[in-house]
Amino acid sequence: MVFIGMDHGTTGISFCIMSDDGEVLDVFKLGREESKKGLVSATEEITKRVDLDSVKLMAITYAMGDGINQILPTDKVEDRGILSIDGAGKVTGGGTSVFSELESLDIDSIMIPGLHKDSNSLNELFRAAYSHQASPEKVSICYNGLKETGWSNFIVADISSNSVDILIENGKIKGAMDACLGAMGVVHGPIDLKMIRDIDEGKSSANDCFSHAGAIKIAGISGKVANVKDVLLEKYRNGDEKAKLAIDTLIMTVAMEIAGLDVICENEIEGIVLTGSIGSAIEPFNFEDEINKYFKNKYHLKVISKESGAIGAAQIAMDVYNGKEEILGIEVNIS
Repeated sequence: MVFIGMDHGTTGISFCIMSDDGEVLDVFKLGREESKKGLVSATEEITKRVDLDSVKLMAITYAMGDGINQILPTDKVEDRGILSIDGAGKVTGGGTSVFSELESLDIDSIMIPGLHKDSNSLNELFRAAYSHQASPEKVSICYNGLKETGWSNFIVADISSNSVDILIENGKIKGAMDACLGAMGVVHGPIDLKMIRDIDEGKSSANDCFSHAGAIKIAGISGKVANVKDVLLEKYRNGDEKAKLAIDTLIMTVAMEIAGLDVICENEIEGIVLTGSIGSAIEPFNFEDEINKYFKNKYHLKVISKESGAIGAAQIAMDVYNGKEEILGIEVNIS
């Protein structure tokens, strides 16, 4: 008996296969461009790793997840659980093709919602302030963080193509800061005054600004989303001053966002969970050490796998299958 978790990430779609005792059996990733072009198949990759008859439940994350606010059976979710794919970063179609493959499999599956204004589980102040806070894989990342640490009051910092920081209080997600609001990621970041002017003057779309507002803006790097992180890190490794400034700025904005979430937590923060391809990095810089320069050992820092989105989704699938009725405050409705 196994469970599968799927992370609909920015650069690719990751899967975790987990045994019924919680052991991670395998994690693999499909590139978005390759999926769209039919060069890789989710069905083939899954079936060569596991007998489909042994899969008891699969948990899926997809796009913004703003069309649902409960964990639901996939076949009961309309429009794949999203209101729109516009204005949400670069759309390649790779995630859509993978979702279509998963729908055709004879596997029971559930969908995890994103965090947004209609999420009844969130603090009402966050819901009033922000229409969207985080996509569904951030929920599974937080669940993996909870499983790894056992903490009830903590902040998850997921730093990768985008940066999203999430506050968990009393074991429930209180709220989050989305990539377009505060901290920079490698690719995405907040839209500032210059970008607003460029949008108003017709020089760029809001989505294009958002998709070039991360560290790559400072480093002067452009290209495919799947490649720019490696270019940035190689430049940093070679001593490029703009790349170093870009990484240092990214880390500073993440530190500010974490500190802001700490301020509004009514309980004492037990620690900070770091994840994502940058948040878990140990070279060419150690992200944990670099961000701790701001925190000065105030927090206990815990680095978890950069594949925490897929792993956490598999953990959600397993716990929902075993009867859990809520995940981080989000209602499970599979009846």
